[in-house]
Amino acid sequence: MNKYKRKGKLFAFIATLAFIINILLPMQVGASETDSTKGTTEDPYIITTDVTYTPFEFQNADGEYVGIDVDILRAIAEDQGFEIELNPLNFSAGLQALETNQVDGMIAAMSITPEREESFDFSDPYFEAGTVMAVSETNDEITSYDDLEGKTVAVKVGTTGANFVNELQEEYNINVNQFDDSATMYEDVMAGHSDAVFDDYPVMAYAVQQGLKLQFPLDPESGDVYGFAVNKDQNRELLEMFNAGLANIQENGTYDEIVDRYLSEDAEPAAGNGIFGLLAANWKDLASGLGSTLVLTLVSFAIALVLGTVLGLFSASPNRVMNVISSIYITIMRGIPLIVLAFFIYFSVPQLLDIKMSAFIAGVTTLTLNTAAYISEQVRGGILAVAKGQLEAGRSLGLSYNTSMRKIILPQAIKIMIPSLINQFVITLKDTSILSVIGIVELTQTGRIVIARTYSSGSMWLIVGAIYIVIITILTWLSSVLERKLTND
Repeated sequence: MNKYKRKGKLFAFIATLAFIINILLPMQVGASETDSTKGTTEDPYIITTDVTYTPFEFQNADGEYVGIDVDILRAIAEDQGFEIELNPLNFSAGLQALETNQVDGMIAAMSITPEREESFDFSDPYFEAGTVMAVSETNDEITSYDDLEGKTVAVKVGTTGANFVNELQEEYNINVNQFDDSATMYEDVMAGHSDAVFDDYPVMAYAVQQGLKLQFPLDPESGDVYGFAVNKDQNRELLEMFNAGLANIQENGTYDEIVDRYLSEDAEPAAGNGIFGLLAANWKDLASGLGSTLVLTLVSFAIALVLGTVLGLFSASPNRVMNVISSIYITIMRGIPLIVLAFFIYFSVPQLLDIKMSAFIAGVTTLTLNTAAYISEQVRGGILAVAKGQLEAGRSLGLSYNTSMRKIILPQAIKIMIPSLINQFVITLKDTSILSVIGIVELTQTGRIVIARTYSSGSMWLIVGAIYIVIITILTWLSSVLERKLTND
């Protein structure tokens, strides 16, 4: 009889585990196919853009997405009568989102190249810009490409500038540092880690206009053309509306007004004013980013605590099947880097299941699956730290295994696990910063957005770091108080 009871409980555990994972994946997902309501207020076109690429796309001090690309897109949408919703991602992640149909289109100063035309359909060109090399304002050693021999160059992943440097490497011995956003690679040059940087001329010219201490020793290369992109053979109607709207705004002068707004000599400066100036101007955004970080952490950790406890009990169980289930899960989840897991959940899973998943759900799922693996080991360690004689004593008194675990072992194990669990909570909180790669605007991503607008990376990272330190110090203090209280009980 006990044998059948154990099997029944095993199946119950497995069903619980499957239920939890099943809840995480399908929530708030929708069908990927388009219908006649697409482009309406109820079902807008989802457009990805890189919001750290001034002056083409960035977030202003009021928290609004603006820039040449964003303003052109909005003007076209208004002209053609369709609704859009922006989904900000870094450039390489945006390409993946478009390729996996997580978004309907992409506008991010994206050069039209033969390689990209194999995967995407492009609109008519809406802007022409050439790649240019910049060096620090104090650097007088690099005046030509020949001077790059043996030097280090900064590029942005997946851009025309990166491709141009790849061509230069065929002729010169150049080391390359790759970055996901322009502001960071500019700072890399100014800090002396890279000797030069390659980027689109309008972007770099705007940065210099805002006070960034860079100079251009050479003229820009011949221009590339930018285009709005949709996935291959997808959203043809959206592409046609973009082309029609682009022609209209170019004809009526709206296009020129947008470009002059950001590239003329009268363009409004957006530079920061030190630590206190940045705090005063951006405290609402920072508070919102911190709120997102805490929500992600609390929701993920709460679910992971349940899942991790179940897996920990599996590991500590005398049942061999439970041990194997737990071991396989832990091995897989601890072996996958968190950023890889985030990309898999957000891009691969929707593609495999033909669904759409919000970035928040993907982020919670990623953190939950990762954190549960570590919590399960902490639960197992806490159980094993309790003297074996405690369990044997309970069994000798006629208590069942489950009752002995619940009444005798787990209360003691919880006291042992508290410091480890608080530490894991802190780790999970810091891990939320990785989720910016899938478009979640948490505290770290908020810092990047402000830097892209102000080019004040030193001050902003100091502010973001201080916020993390304050939050983690508070959590550490609460952990100590809770641990002392439990110890004295």
